[in-house]
Amino acid sequence: MDIKAKIEEIVAKVKNDKEFSSKFMSDPASAIESVVGINLPNDQINALIDGVKAKISLDKAGDMLGSLKKLF
Repeated sequence: MDIKAKIEEIVAKVKNDKEFSSKFMSDPASAIESVVGINLPNDQINALIDGVKAKISLDKAGDMLGSLKKLF
């Protein structure tokens, strides 16, 4: 499984699907497993959760910086 590709897929789903986003926020493990389609060991699911949260945070920070650049 390509972890990086799965993180990108899950991040896109979080951003574009409000229902999935709510599910991810309340129960990230089951949300991710519903996308991946298999039950993953805790260490792998936790790595995916951390990766998705980090990517979402980076994307939000990038959006904010882009908005600031437009002001100047």
